[in-house]
Amino acid sequence: MWTLTGFADEISHDFTEQLTTLQRLGVGYLEFRSAWGTKILDLTPEQLDDAKRLLAEHGVRVSSIGSDLGKILITDDFEPHLQRTRHAVEVARFFDAPFIRIFSFFIPEGDDPDAYRDEVMARTKAMVEVAESAGVTLLHENEKEIYGDVPRRVVDLITTIDSPRYRGIFDPANYVQCGVKPFDEAYPLVREFTDYIHCKDASATEFASEDQFAGHINKVLPCGEGDGQVREVIAALRESGYDGFFSLEPHLGDFDAFGGLCGPDLWGQAHAALVKLFDEQGIEYR
Repeated sequence: MWTLTGFADEISHDFTEQLTTLQRLGVGYLEFRSAWGTKILDLTPEQLDDAKRLLAEHGVRVSSIGSDLGKILITDDFEPHLQRTRHAVEVARFFDAPFIRIFSFFIPEGDDPDAYRDEVMARTKAMVEVAESAGVTLLHENEKEIYGDVPRRVVDLITTIDSPRYRGIFDPANYVQCGVKPFDEAYPLVREFTDYIHCKDASATEFASEDQFAGHINKVLPCGEGDGQVREVIAALRESGYDGFFSLEPHLGDFDAFGGLCGPDLWGQAHAALVKLFDEQGIEYR
């Protein structure tokens, strides 16, 4: 049984509206990135309490903390970020979330990511040690412009750190944005290290330069409508015995500091596109 979750802050900045929409769609989990226009790791203790109360009232649980950990330049000061990691672990435990989404540091434009490998590994290891001590698992998201943007470096990260508390997210759209074919080129390399799926698709054709991804040849789309080979990925995951979360991250609206704010209707369209793929393959989900 596969489990749906998602970045509900793309529905609305208002946390109650986020949860109401999830409830209407029958989605029982949330990948908690922000509420009330504030990143989760920047919420006050009072706001965290309010969020926990509202989650309980709506019958929604937290699948993962959608943190911004690792979204700094590899050349930036790391100590404040390590302290933020400690706070993230506390927040995950507060919400009984098993996972925290993280990244592997932005690389200065024009530089070779491999030149920063040792520093990336040292910083990542320090973050993982914090998670290990608390029994929380860090999930690395493949994303453009960070060290772990392509399959080779994703595998390098997870095998080098070599901890059950450091695993991978598979995001098809993000691979498309890096010029990688998600199923043909990424899946065979990273499947054994993957414990969580982000659900969005992307087109590998050029589009309007005003878009967030100007300079890249891609556009985010609902699952199954782009070049993310999502159908093939879903079929292969079922064949492999995958049993975990599928997290909707539509990115269909206007981008802000938190994601692509698209509203309830477009979020619902992204949800419908994903469950259509499940239904086509006779896959049970909750």
